[in-house]
Amino acid sequence: MTLADMVPNSQCRITDAADGHLDLQSRLYALGLYPGVLVSVLRSAPFGDPLQIKVGGTLLSIRRQEAVFVRVESA
Repeated sequence: MTLADMVPNSQCRITDAADGHLDLQSRLYALGLYPGVLVSVLRSAPFGDPLQIKVGGTLLSIRRQEAVFVRVESA
Protein backbone atom coordinates (compact mmCIF):
# COMPACT_ATOMS: atom_id res chain seq x y z
CA MET A 1 0.00 0.00 0.00
CA THR A 2 1.19 3.56 -0.62
CA LEU A 3 0.66 6.86 1.15
CA ALA A 4 -1.59 7.91 -1.75
CA ASP A 5 -3.92 4.95 -0.95
CA MET A 6 -4.53 6.06 2.64
CA VAL A 7 -7.88 7.60 3.52
CA PRO A 8 -8.28 10.79 5.58
CA ASN A 9 -8.21 10.38 9.38
CA SER A 10 -5.94 7.32 9.27
CA GLN A 11 -2.45 6.50 10.49
CA CYS A 12 0.32 4.50 8.88
CA ARG A 13 4.00 3.70 9.28
CA ILE A 14 6.43 4.28 6.41
CA THR A 15 8.20 1.13 5.23
CA ASP A 16 9.99 2.57 2.17
CA ALA A 17 10.36 6.05 0.71
CA ALA A 18 11.08 6.44 -3.02
CA ASP A 19 13.57 3.58 -3.24
CA GLY A 20 15.53 4.02 -6.48
CA HIS A 21 14.54 7.67 -6.99
CA LEU A 22 17.40 9.43 -5.24
CA ASP A 23 16.27 13.04 -5.82
CA LEU A 24 12.77 12.35 -4.53
CA GLN A 25 14.09 10.19 -1.68
CA SER A 26 16.38 13.02 -0.58
CA ARG A 27 13.50 15.48 -0.56
CA LEU A 28 11.20 13.12 1.38
CA TYR A 29 13.90 12.34 3.95
CA ALA A 30 14.49 16.09 4.44
CA LEU A 31 10.77 16.47 5.19
CA GLY A 32 10.99 13.70 7.80
CA LEU A 33 9.40 10.97 5.68
CA TYR A 34 11.68 7.95 6.07
CA PRO A 35 11.19 4.28 7.06
CA GLY A 36 9.80 3.73 10.55
CA VAL A 37 8.09 7.11 10.90
CA LEU A 38 4.43 7.25 11.94
CA VAL A 39 2.29 9.46 9.67
CA SER A 40 -1.28 10.69 10.15
CA VAL A 41 -3.24 11.42 6.98
CA LEU A 42 -5.47 14.35 7.89
CA ARG A 43 -7.30 15.29 4.68
CA SER A 44 -7.04 15.72 0.95
CA ALA A 45 -7.89 18.73 -1.19
CA PRO A 46 -11.30 18.77 -2.94
CA PHE A 47 -9.99 17.04 -6.09
CA GLY A 48 -7.73 14.69 -4.11
CA ASP A 49 -4.43 16.51 -4.54
CA PRO A 50 -2.45 17.37 -2.40
CA LEU A 51 -2.72 15.33 0.80
CA GLN A 52 -2.27 16.99 4.16
CA ILE A 53 -0.30 14.79 6.55
CA LYS A 54 1.13 15.13 10.03
CA VAL A 55 4.62 13.86 10.83
CA GLY A 56 5.46 14.31 14.50
CA GLY A 57 4.29 17.84 15.25
CA THR A 58 4.66 19.08 11.67
CA LEU A 59 1.88 19.49 9.10
CA LEU A 60 2.92 18.82 5.49
CA SER A 61 1.22 18.83 2.11
CA ILE A 62 2.42 16.25 -0.38
CA ARG A 63 1.36 15.69 -3.97
CA ARG A 64 -0.22 12.37 -4.85
CA GLN A 65 2.36 11.87 -7.61
CA GLU A 66 5.01 11.83 -4.84
CA ALA A 67 2.88 9.94 -2.30
CA VAL A 68 2.66 6.92 -4.61
CA PHE A 69 6.40 6.37 -4.05
CA VAL A 70 6.00 6.15 -0.25
CA ARG A 71 5.21 2.56 0.81
CA VAL A 72 3.32 2.27 4.11
CA GLU A 73 1.66 -0.22 6.43
CA SER A 74 -1.37 0.45 8.63
CA ALA A 75 -0.52 1.48 12.18
